[in-house]
Amino acid sequence: MANPGTSVSNDPGVLRWDFAALTDPGRVRANNEDTIAFEPSLGLVLLADGMGGYNGGEVASGMAIALLQASFGRWLAHAGPQAHPKAIKRALQAGTDEANAAILEAGIANVQLQGMGTTLVLAAFGSHRAIVGHIGDSRCYRLRGDQLELLTRDHSLLQEQLDAGAITPEQAVVSPHRNLVTRALGIERHVDLEMHEHGVMPGDLFLLCSDGLSEMVSSAQIFTILLQDIGLPEKATLLVATANDNGGRDNISVVLARAGGTQAPGATG
Repeated sequence: MANPGTSVSNDPGVLRWDFAALTDPGRVRANNEDTIAFEPSLGLVLLADGMGGYNGGEVASGMAIALLQASFGRWLAHAGPQAHPKAIKRALQAGTDEANAAILEAGIANVQLQGMGTTLVLAAFGSHRAIVGHIGDSRCYRLRGDQLELLTRDHSLLQEQLDAGAITPEQAVVSPHRNLVTRALGIERHVDLEMHEHGVMPGDLFLLCSDGLSEMVSSAQIFTILLQDIGLPEKATLLVATANDNGGRDNISVVLARAGGTQAPGATG
């Protein structure tokens, strides 16, 4: 079920943001190991794709999102939307470290959860900038005008093979290593959250998604759907439906964030 779009403007003179989100188990999996959350008042979006036997993936992704919401969300609410990007990145890594340790320890303590982990992609949207972080192969795209850009680079064996020229993009499509990530929360004692700051212009549309979308829906299809003149909840629904129509082999999660115009000082809305 789609969460309805929400509009927020934290301060006069800064960009307003609209959000929508949707998660779906897909056509093959019995349960949904993805977890998503977004807090419009903070401009914060979080998405995790869990992995592990029994219900470990579900537990890992849920822990990651809950802990980051609590720790970084609390920090961001105190620091405010105009916090310095370097301070935001430090707080995000600190929150990631806390979540990583908690997931790792839970896996050690419970044999049924041993080896569980999760990918992560997140964004902190503020005044004319977005800080995007990721671990694993969950992704963030940005549509600006008629250009769709992938802002994250998968931490995966497949991406390493592509970078090394060991396989071609055509071979990558049918590679048996498509789902092997080289970085995840809850697997090792330390994990780096790769973070980058991106400028934002009015009209920019960001898509955060699990690989259940990016594996099933081509970049060309994503581009076509995001360009459609429909609301954000309808775009989210269409993205998920297309992934299911194409096979739905994994859980599918999407979060959309669109930058509106600026609010003039003294205006309300």
